[in-house]
Amino acid sequence: MHFAKMNSFKPLHRRWLRALALAIVCAVLALLPCAAFQHSGMPRTERHESHHEIFQLEEAWRNAVLKADIPALDALLADDYTAITSDGALQSKEQTLDSLRSGATHFTAITVSDRKVRFYGTTALVTCKAIMSGTHSGADISGSYRYTRVYVRNAQGVWKIVSFEVSRIRAPGEGR
Repeated sequence: MHFAKMNSFKPLHRRWLRALALAIVCAVLALLPCAAFQHSGMPRTERHESHHEIFQLEEAWRNAVLKADIPALDALLADDYTAITSDGALQSKEQTLDSLRSGATHFTAITVSDRKVRFYGTTALVTCKAIMSGTHSGADISGSYRYTRVYVRNAQGVWKIVSFEVSRIRAPGEGR
């Protein structure tokens, strides 16, 4: 009889241990994103200041592109800057600046929404939606886009844009 009581306890004991282990694993997994964010090497006040700084740089970029302000864009872009355009073409810093300088790319309006900034150490990742009006090589490029811009804080503490990728948001049924 005593043996039967022990055997009936073992399955219950194992289930309890499994439930406890599962609860611990879930708690650890839930905390991992918070721990990764807290250990990004950036104190909360610095993150707040950097967030504000990136928002200002995004606005400086928007204004510079709208005005084709080449010196301002030159200062924002890192020397090894690379862009991937909405048609999949790669552009260097010089190609990007030349396209705006020559008027081959011309923007008349850029309205930004859904902007999100995330930090990973000395890297900031910006994603957002933009409604743009403009032309590229004589063709209308007006429409809705989503883009990702990557900033890296250099050794002097200055944020520089190192990468940009943009994708057109197509309306349902809209062709390519």
